[in-house]
Amino acid sequence: MEWQPDEQGLQQVLQLLKDSQSPDTATQRAVQEKLEQLNQYPDFNNYLIFVLTSLKSEDEPTRSLSGLILKNNVKAHYQNFPPAVADFIKRECLNNIGDPSPLIRATIGILITTITTKGELQTWPELLPQLCNLLNSEDYNTCEGSFGALQKICEDSSELLDSDALNRPLTIMIPKFLQFFKHYSPKIRSHAVACVNQFIISRAQALMDNIDTFIESLFALAGDEDSEVRKNVCRALVMLLEVRIDRLIPQMHSIIQYMLQRTQDPDENVALEACEFWLTLAEQPICKEALSGHLVQLIPILVNGMKYSEIDIILLKGDVEEEDETVPDSEQDIKPRFHKSRTITLQHEGGEGEEGEDIDEDEDDDDDTLSDWNLRKCSAAALDVLANVFRDDLLPHLLPLLKGLLFHPDWVIKESGILVLGAIAEGCMQGMVPYLPELIPHLIQSLCDKKALVRSIACWTLSRYAHWVVSQPPDASLKPLMTELLKRILDGNKRVQEAACSAFATLEEEACTELVPYLSFILDTLVFAFGKYQHKNLLILYDAIGTLADSVGHHLNQPEYIQKLMPPLIQKWNELKDEDKDLFPLLECLSSVATALQSGFLPYCEPVYQRCVTLVQKTLAQAMMYSQQPDQYEAPDKDFMIVALDLLSGLAEGLGGHVDQLVSRSNIMTLLFQCMQDTMPEVRQSSFALLGDLTKACFPHVKPCIAEFMPILGTNLNPEYISVCNNATWAIGEICMQMGVEMQPYVALVLTPLVEIINRPNTPKTLLENTAITIGRLGYVCPQEVAPMLQQFIRPWCTSLRNIRDNEEKDSAFRGICVMIGVNPGGVVQDFIFFCDAVASWVSPKDDLRDMFYKVPHDLTPISM
Repeated sequence: MEWQPDEQGLQQVLQLLKDSQSPDTATQRAVQEKLEQLNQYPDFNNYLIFVLTSLKSEDEPTRSLSGLILKNNVKAHYQNFPPAVADFIKRECLNNIGDPSPLIRATIGILITTITTKGELQTWPELLPQLCNLLNSEDYNTCEGSFGALQKICEDSSELLDSDALNRPLTIMIPKFLQFFKHYSPKIRSHAVACVNQFIISRAQALMDNIDTFIESLFALAGDEDSEVRKNVCRALVMLLEVRIDRLIPQMHSIIQYMLQRTQDPDENVALEACEFWLTLAEQPICKEALSGHLVQLIPILVNGMKYSEIDIILLKGDVEEEDETVPDSEQDIKPRFHKSRTITLQHEGGEGEEGEDIDEDEDDDDDTLSDWNLRKCSAAALDVLANVFRDDLLPHLLPLLKGLLFHPDWVIKESGILVLGAIAEGCMQGMVPYLPELIPHLIQSLCDKKALVRSIACWTLSRYAHWVVSQPPDASLKPLMTELLKRILDGNKRVQEAACSAFATLEEEACTELVPYLSFILDTLVFAFGKYQHKNLLILYDAIGTLADSVGHHLNQPEYIQKLMPPLIQKWNELKDEDKDLFPLLECLSSVATALQSGFLPYCEPVYQRCVTLVQKTLAQAMMYSQQPDQYEAPDKDFMIVALDLLSGLAEGLGGHVDQLVSRSNIMTLLFQCMQDTMPEVRQSSFALLGDLTKACFPHVKPCIAEFMPILGTNLNPEYISVCNNATWAIGEICMQMGVEMQPYVALVLTPLVEIINRPNTPKTLLENTAITIGRLGYVCPQEVAPMLQQFIRPWCTSLRNIRDNEEKDSAFRGICVMIGVNPGGVVQDFIFFCDAVASWVSPKDDLRDMFYKVPHDLTPISM
């Protein structure tokens, strides 16, 4: 017998569904409790599916809600459904997929997909064949409902559909979908393209076998009158550009013409999908050749897309309105911040740390989340990447437009011109130089524009030209820019404050010690902003202060500057609780300040040090409780511990020997022993940085722990975790220099992994350099133990260190190599030319090191080279 509802039970469920639409919180709570109770009865879910699929007399919102509650039950308890209930639900779904109501069809589609994601695709063999079969139905609703469900399944289970687990159903499904590209209904055509699109990026075999038919069918839809179809066609072409450009090349001219049209589509969603095409094409090697002839059309289209749309301006109402600085921030405006753990890098020739090589993941420098992605941002990003491809060849197409934009009376057009100027800054810098003496003053003037959005974009664009500004005589550009930017940091508009603070941080990084003459003025402004800023911008202000400290270094260590800066920082520090995430940016900022102030930080170090130790201790204790009783305790947020360890590193580096009495009065070495063995790589990474800094600052406290620490350091010489391995390597090198000959028992622990790392292909430069320095230092203190392996590492050792600036680390490493050559001259003979090249990288070695270099050829003479 087919299941039938009991009338009384049905009324009870309907009443519950009605109540759950009530806005009253007490009613809502009662509904939740009732749901919990009813979920004890297995056939409650039968009632829910019955209301959704069979109770046509009920209103649509109630029926749909019944389906959504059922969907949540499937998510939470599906494995406990009796087989009869599960089968009834599945049958009802398939029998009613063609319900006349679009809302009910969509709800059933969602329900089907939720069941399949519970691992049910394998145990519901009739689902896919039946849905594909229903596509042929004469009834439009049945065809559309089945396609809706199939599209959701393709989105959620694309990998599974292309696997042997299901005998590769795609071989039947893809040709089937392609037939519907010609269907009379735009909704069906759109579903069909969307389904196939799910398999492009993964290069599903069934799609690759039909690729030509797919591309032809897409071209046939190019002029479709339905915007959803056009959007899916554009999306398909963008993805094909990434995975099957070979198939598009013969048609590239027509595709580009088509995309030029679509980028101007009246429907912004279509235009946005099409605009992605230029971003993707810019990454392809054929970009220059394919696009050269089309720039004359493309550039004006992109530039036009960079204007704020009317809808943007309505949505940005608060930012267009001028004064909003007293309006408190809403918490959801504040994006989570991720602390970037400390990584030890070496100084290179011709600049600070090495540009362009980040040994961790990329950081997105645009702080706007994906949800804000729109045609304006996409057009700007496309112009930016194309400027990097075409360089100055872009300018003949742009310059005639720019003048009209930058001096336009309509602020929206002027604003877009300033954005254009910023977008091309990186790629077209060479060609822009002749125009900058005229443009930069105009931009600085725009910082005072009546419109907040013009002021904020001017901040960003000027930051993109900061490098050029700093290269000019200071009175010409740096001073006027700095003066105006500091005024904007105190702007009455929050968006302008944010843009100005970020731009100023970029200027600080470029100008470095050029800012020293203006420090008093800069600090007055930044400290004044403390009292003015709402929550979100306060976090950016910390960053600007930390960057200032990194940029001017010890020049900040003047009583007058310390007097201005430290009281407001310490006040914030005292206001924040240990569990407040705003501590992260403040701790990062203080870490930079402590490193810069050096002994000037002494009066503030005790409470800061103590609190960091407490944060580490609390986090470790909570982690311990969580691991023992996960049901009773929450997992700790280990970022608190990581940031605290990094600030302790900053203190050790800034205070040097003065940190001694702080360490002696705390249990930091015990805590460090635990942190070094944490399961989270970032915790270990920061622990090893701190260990190295403490080794340099107060080795007597570290020495008693060396026997326990060295095996941990040895096991972390694993290049799978680049940054952890890098910092462990550096710490071992620092320990060598303090231990001297007492390092002997530990050489065997670390030498083999270090030699393996230096010979690995594709290892990041930072890690290679630190590895080379540490091998050199090991050889310096224990030459008898290390020299026999000389031949295994001498060549990569020499090539790794030829670009490093003269410094202490390089000095000790080269001494080590010279001593090892003395012990084992045969180890260097074959690669002597590499050794000479590395020695030639020294600008001014100390006299005794120079003598060691001269002695090397004499060590080799008996071997006769």
